[in-house]
Formats: sequence, structure tokens, C-alpha cells
Amino acid sequence: MSKTTLTISSKNYSSWSLRGWLMVKMSGLDFTEISVPTDTADARAELLLLSPSILVPSLSHAKVKVWDTLAIGEYLNEIAPKANLLPSNQVHRAHCRAICGEMHSGFSALRSSLPMNIKAKMKGFKVWSKAQLDIDRITEIWKECLLSYKGPYLFGKQMTLADAMYAPVVMRFLTYGVSLTPACMKYCEEIIATPYMKEWIEAAQAEPDDIEELEVEF
Repeated sequence: MSKTTLTISSKNYSSWSLRGWLMVKMSGLDFTEISVPTDTADARAELLLLSPSILVPSLSHAKVKVWDTLAIGEYLNEIAPKANLLPSNQVHRAHCRAICGEMHSGFSALRSSLPMNIKAKMKGFKVWSKAQLDIDRITEIWKECLLSYKGPYLFGKQMTLADAMYAPVVMRFLTYGVSLTPACMKYCEEIIATPYMKEWIEAAQAEPDDIEELEVEF
């Protein structure tokens, strides 16, 4: 039995679960997944953005329990430093933390109007103007990072916490057919081509469609 466990929710719908799961995968730690059923009131509230707190992911490692996604990332960076979850350069590391924090606390219009739904493909989806502002800011972040650090990931040749934080946005953009520049589309393709994302997407596609509210085309 692994001493490390990660509690997550739906792989199709839960963007926070994806972020935490990617972080643990990238850290190289052996871990066991614990899934929270989506038919509980708390889980549905989290998935439907009605809960004031994020219930998942929650990491248990030895006697330590960490339940905030950014805290999970920082903790993993400390216990698995060779994984390079944050850039080694101090300035680059500060930049990485800044855009992770922006994703963690911002982009509420995008979250509410383009919920993650990996199995869905929304044709002709009309993006709300406030959500478009979030999209514009995110693609600005991506373009700046890809230009500064030369890709293929946001901080160079290796995935960092920033890529884990923005991976659910990649899935949203693909689900809703968001128009992207060639550079940003290439970044999306790089993310979904990773073995970790292939594993997650395959599991998401195998899940039952049990959150009817998130099957609605907004």
C-alpha cells in the first residue's frame, strides 16, 4: 500500500482534481487514488462551482495532509526537488508562482461559463464577453511564457506546476472550440500529447455521464 494517497473527484468534470493529480504524477511519487463519488451533495457543489471551498484534491503523504492545490504543488516541490516542479532560476520561479496564483484565484467568468467537460465537444459555442477577457489574459500569459522560455511547455522543456495549473484550461479550450493562435494551439497539443494527460483523458472518457447540470450547453 502506497504511503501517499490523493483524493480526487470526477476525471471528466473536476478541473482541480486534474491539477493535483498532474502535480503528483510529475513529482514521481508512487500514490494511490481515492475517488469521491459525484453523487454526494458536497461533490456536486464543488463540481458546479457552488461550494466556497475546494474539496478536492487532497493529498495525504506519511502523516501530512494537504488539501489546497497550490499548497500541494509547493509541498511536492519540497519533498521531490529533483522533479523540478518549479524552475531552478529564482526569477523564473517567481514568474511561475505568479501565473499559478493567477490561475488559482482568478478567471471566474471562464470557470463558470466554460466548465470542464472532457467528453463534450460544443460546436458553435458563443463565448460570453467576460469569459473572453479571461481567455485573452490566459493566452497572453501563454504567449509570453512560450516566447520567453522557448517551449514546448510554459517554462521550457520540462513541465512545471504552471502546466499542471493550466491543463484544465487546455481541455476547456478544446471542448468549446475556442479560437487560438498557432502558438497557443501548439501548446495545447503538446499538453494533451503527454502520457499523463493521455491517461487522464482515457479515464475521463470512460466515466458515466452522471452530472446532468454539466451536460447543458450554456
